Amino acid sequence: MAEPSAATQSPSVSSSSSSGADAAGAVAGGGGSPGACSGLGGKSCASSCADSFVSSSQPVSLFSTSQVHDLIFWRDVKKTGLVFGTTLIMLLSLAAFSVISVASYLILALLSVTISFRVYKSVIQAVQKSEEGHPFKAYLDVDIALSSEAFHNYVNAAMVHVNKALKLIIRLFLVEDLVDSLKLAVFMWLMTYVGAVFNGITLLILAELLVFSVPIVYEKYKTQIDHYVGIARDQTKAVVAKIQAKLPGIAKKKAE
Repeated sequence: MAEPSAATQSPSVSSSSSSGADAAGAVAGGGGSPGACSGLGGKSCASSCADSFVSSSQPVSLFSTSQVHDLIFWRDVKKTGLVFGTTLIMLLSLAAFSVISVASYLILALLSVTISFRVYKSVIQAVQKSEEGHPFKAYLDVDIALSSEAFHNYVNAAMVHVNKALKLIIRLFLVEDLVDSLKLAVFMWLMTYVGAVFNGITLLILAELLVFSVPIVYEKYKTQIDHYVGIARDQTKAVVAKIQAKLPGIAKKKAE
């Protein structure tokens, strides 16, 4: 009964330095073994245990930022080519057929592969009289259930972006800033002409082509592109400044 009470005490009030270090390791590690960080100092042990706790409490994303960066910059040509080709074929299929038809054909193709492989392995096992079992057993045993904690973490992260979007929409439509609302109006007016020429699927196809081509081109010609973008930005700022100077409401607001 002496050891549990000692483990719950703070390291600063322990009578022995060694038992205090062990207690600090147990408290910082959330009840882990005291010897897990015995080779580290008190500060290093606490920081490492805190980092592990923070990393374990954060939701695990399916794709990290570095993976997306490597994908669009063609770091792995085979992987990027597979993703780019698959998504482009799917978008072209959606442009030619309905969503229901494309989804049905994809599911049928996937089922054809899995059922054929299942029957093939069953025949091989019957001929060879082996007991390998189900060919997809390793994947069937994988736990893909989403815990309530992870679900709430994803919902909370999404709500942050939703609230920001709602605040921006209210700010633009209720004309908190006249220039920003005019920018939105001009952009929507230009989009009416874009919508008359392209539909949504065509825009998605163009967006994918730009995503997988513009970053790699910018990486190769970064200096030249930055030079011309800087010139365009300066000219845009000059035009916006002239417009703001001619608007009485904006000029008065700046004077105040």
